[in-house]
Amino acid sequence: MGGAGGVRHEILVSTEWLAAQLGDPGLRVIDIRGVVRPPGTTPRYAPKRDDFDREHIPGALFVDWTRDIVDPHDPVPVQVAPPDAFARTMAALGVGDATLVVAYDDYDHIFAGRLAWALRYYGHDAVRILDGGFIRWKAEGRPTTDATVTPAAAHFTAHPRPALRRTADEVAHALGRTDVLLVDARAPEQYAGTVSAAARSGHIPGARNIPYAQLIDQATGLFRPPADLRRAFADAGIDVERLPAEVVVYCNGGISCTVPLEALRLLGRSDVAVYDGSWNEWGNDTTRPITQGAEP
Repeated sequence: MGGAGGVRHEILVSTEWLAAQLGDPGLRVIDIRGVVRPPGTTPRYAPKRDDFDREHIPGALFVDWTRDIVDPHDPVPVQVAPPDAFARTMAALGVGDATLVVAYDDYDHIFAGRLAWALRYYGHDAVRILDGGFIRWKAEGRPTTDATVTPAAAHFTAHPRPALRRTADEVAHALGRTDVLLVDARAPEQYAGTVSAAARSGHIPGARNIPYAQLIDQATGLFRPPADLRRAFADAGIDVERLPAEVVVYCNGGISCTVPLEALRLLGRSDVAVYDGSWNEWGNDTTRPITQGAEP
């Protein structure tokens, strides 16, 4: 594998770095472009397979985020796939235990972040996100292709790390505790309760709102620099220098909340957990408490 230039905290890689590494047999590039449509739209979740078929980064393989890495038997949408199924998918993609994965999308890193989190949840730390994603790659005039590749199968071992994932009951038991921070990554109107993708509107009591798009420079597609990230959290009442023992992020489906998760990793906090069910589960469960409006 090539040198470290263009690698940011072993979380992100630059387009320059990736361009120099294409063709490395120890690297697997994953295109996980997709879309989340506004609440009330059907279907709300979709992959961008057609976009991949038209053009993608040379050597990249496609992952359908709505099918390939989820549990189709879970009543809550897009929950992470169980260990055996996830391992089979990675192995078929040629991702082995020693493979470095670089994931990219064109949607503020939410899908690349979801795959990166899922890999880390299953014990695979050798994963990076392409900073700026496919949009930046294209804007810089870097090569694309419509050619597909067939990888040699690999061996992937899935070792779940329960500390990186939370259930609804675990979140419920944490409510009101000062040693737990809940971060809601949805848009402000969803957090406040004026719009909802679930039967009920509002947010989990005590959660602070960090809309994921605020953490991305919309002009460049890059994660904002550390000072700007700290400021975004501070504006939501979160001092990243004094985070509590446990930090849990959520959104609607455990997807866009990986953006604040990665932002916190960039700021040095590596053990942030995802509430996988997120508002798709909590907002449709009448036994769970909710809050509307702003937190004090």
